[in-house]
Amino acid sequence: MKQIVACIPARYQASRFPGKLLAPLGNKPVIAHVVERVKQARRVEQVLVATDDERIAHIVAGLGVEAVMTSKYHQSGTDRVAEALKHHPCGIVINVQGDEPFVDPEAVDRAVEPLLTDPHCHMATLVRPLSDPVELYDPSVAKVILDENNRAIYFSRSPIPFHRELYPDPGKGLPQSVPQGVWAHIGLYVYRKRTLLDLVNWGPCELERAERLEQLRAVYHGIGIAAVIVDKATIGIDTPEDLERARRILAPD
Repeated sequence: MKQIVACIPARYQASRFPGKLLAPLGNKPVIAHVVERVKQARRVEQVLVATDDERIAHIVAGLGVEAVMTSKYHQSGTDRVAEALKHHPCGIVINVQGDEPFVDPEAVDRAVEPLLTDPHCHMATLVRPLSDPVELYDPSVAKVILDENNRAIYFSRSPIPFHRELYPDPGKGLPQSVPQGVWAHIGLYVYRKRTLLDLVNWGPCELERAERLEQLRAVYHGIGIAAVIVDKATIGIDTPEDLERARRILAPD
């Protein structure tokens, strides 16, 4: 049995950038970069791609990775991963976004550690320090509050925790700095398989609907989420502009 399985949800019809996983980045498509980097993680015993597109399946098969065909109608990557692994005899599942071609293999390994060292830990994710005031007030960057044991208390698109002295005064623009202890969420998840299936079976909760953040489903149902702190932000490919930025990083002038 492969105890630790990394599953990459890879939907073709992304709302903002359809076909982005097949878009060329350097000499290979975006999804190939993700697969190759996840395969470098030492803790990962098997890599699967959960997809709804035969072209994506063909590409990953050429990389020696199994593609599991899933429904076209899933609302989230979590749902897609759960379908792919429902009957897979694994114990721990790593959900790696299919649109992050620079995912750090070491960060993947570190995200698994809480579940390996603590039998009472059922879910983990990654966070990073947030220091850019623009990101603090950017709703596309999810913020997270941690407790003293680095467990996630709450996630929000709003700037949390609320610092009265930093709240923008109309007409004065953004603050010049961000206090220590403000964290940004990185959307990589590790679950025990039973926890993953429970999350999918419960369906969306009110907090999740309000914030449009699916990790709030776990918070709502009392699942402790261990937060592993890393230094680097990841780069997701959500728009054609993101792809151009990734190309410049891969091959700077």
